Amino acid sequence: MPNKITELLGIKYPIIQGAMAQIGRHELAAAVSNAGGLGIISSGGMTAEELRQEIRDCKYLTDKPFAVNLLLKVKNIPELVDVIIEEGVKIVTTGAGTPKLLMPLFKEHGILVISVVPSVKLAQKMEELGVAAVVAEGMEAGGHIGETTTMSLVPQVAQAVSIPVIAAGGIANGAGLVAAFALGASGVQLGTAFLVAEECPVPLSYKEAILAADDRATAVTGRSIGMAVRSLRTPIIEKYLEAEQNGASPQELEALTKGSLQKAVKEGDLNTGTFMAGQISGLVTEIKPAKDIIEELVLDANQVLANIEIPTL
Repeated sequence: MPNKITELLGIKYPIIQGAMAQIGRHELAAAVSNAGGLGIISSGGMTAEELRQEIRDCKYLTDKPFAVNLLLKVKNIPELVDVIIEEGVKIVTTGAGTPKLLMPLFKEHGILVISVVPSVKLAQKMEELGVAAVVAEGMEAGGHIGETTTMSLVPQVAQAVSIPVIAAGGIANGAGLVAAFALGASGVQLGTAFLVAEECPVPLSYKEAILAADDRATAVTGRSIGMAVRSLRTPIIEKYLEAEQNGASPQELEALTKGSLQKAVKEGDLNTGTFMAGQISGLVTEIKPAKDIIEELVLDANQVLANIEIPTL
């Protein structure tokens, strides 16, 4: 299915793996890229040398394109960017800030930049900066989110910018892929669906929690302090929601979940861990290789297209 995104990135399918903080490592990124999508290494929390090793390990496993995600609020961005340039990575995705100051350097080294945005206004700003594409991420997604749904956000972003738009949030099957294209997207980004990939380096308890989830299994914390995050409902998340409702201070809320992401992605602790996941978790029902996830998604999309019934209007 060649289109703007596949041609821009040099990939087979317009399917991108979400960065997923502390989860997007070389094993998963390489598996997604080998399967025809775009794998992403998430650099958040890494030192420069840790990122260098992740990039080299990914190159060892695949000769296909892959990207590195930069959380622009972290303090060691200059060092991480140096590694990206030195290691010859040609695609970067960005979030949690603006890449404005880095764009001249990226352009100088022929690096494509794709920015994740939660609003039309930010999408337009990113286009003005010269990014190659934007990921319009709806609030159905897991992790840090905005306030607009994918169904509402994607068509408005697609109408407002001329660069390719990648839809994210609430997509895990062929119907979601087809819907994203109908809304004006040229590709999709999946996070939750890849959490259960065999190559995803999270504990089995994390994957099983996704498999056990239904449409009401997630909750959004941090809205009161401007840090909205969607996660699975666990005891620590329920405690956070109660504290937030009772007017706890930002400092008290931060103390509640300090280190909880590590407890989820490293230890699989279902009591004190923050298991970031999207509302689409209820559609994710099986642990399988990333290759199967992508190929089944494409097959499903083609079947949806073949069987879709559009009434005469």
